[in-house]
Amino acid sequence: MTEFVSLEVDNGVGTIRLARPPMNALNRQVQEELLQVSTEAATRDDVRAVVVYGGEKTFAAGADVKEMAAMSYSDMAPVARRLSAGLGSISTIPKPTVAAVTGYALGGGFEVVLGADRRIAGDNAKLGFPEILLGIFPGGGGTQRLARLVGASIAKDLIYTGRFVDAEEALKIGLVDEVVPADEVYSRSVEYASQFTKGPALAYAAAKKAIDGGLDTDLRTGLDIESELFASLFASDDRTAGMQSFIENGPGKATFTGR
Repeated sequence: MTEFVSLEVDNGVGTIRLARPPMNALNRQVQEELLQVSTEAATRDDVRAVVVYGGEKTFAAGADVKEMAAMSYSDMAPVARRLSAGLGSISTIPKPTVAAVTGYALGGGFEVVLGADRRIAGDNAKLGFPEILLGIFPGGGGTQRLARLVGASIAKDLIYTGRFVDAEEALKIGLVDEVVPADEVYSRSVEYASQFTKGPALAYAAAKKAIDGGLDTDLRTGLDIESELFASLFASDDRTAGMQSFIENGPGKATFTGR
């Protein structure tokens, strides 16, 4: 049983909810709960797409600085990879994922957001990595995912300065994919995620693995990854159903079972 992170499922969309008032500070317990709940979302058949949400006022204002301030090098060294795993756990869910961002998404909260496939932000959103002001840098996946998303130059600017980016700038530089009124963030995120709940789950998972795996290697290896995953789908019931439906009824009318 988790205390601060929950999973609720409605019509195929699983909502991973952060709820540690007042600002959803991501201490080690929250990080472990994110891992646990992400694993549950990944393995439950009734979850076909995922929204991660921090609530109406804020997504998450970062790691628990008081907890980290008490840690020495010998304390942090053996757990740094666990920190990265917890804050990056959304990225391991083999299903379409959406981050619904209201208010502040800073530090570790921003790292959780970067792990999603799509980011929908409210017009009140503020995103950033202020860790440099503490004498550190984002260590939960931020340097890697941010640079892959917006390029090294913008990533260095945001990390070096620690400045916050508002919703308008975030959309302009590619940090988020959509900006909507703050009170519509969650409903719009669920709407986006819902389009995948009756789709070919194995194909979504394979496509996600091909894209993410290809980004981590050279083009030739990425193409090999793609070929293997593409071929594997020909063993699925969904591929058979999708192609047969196309032949008999035209595009967009197949019924998929996720097998």
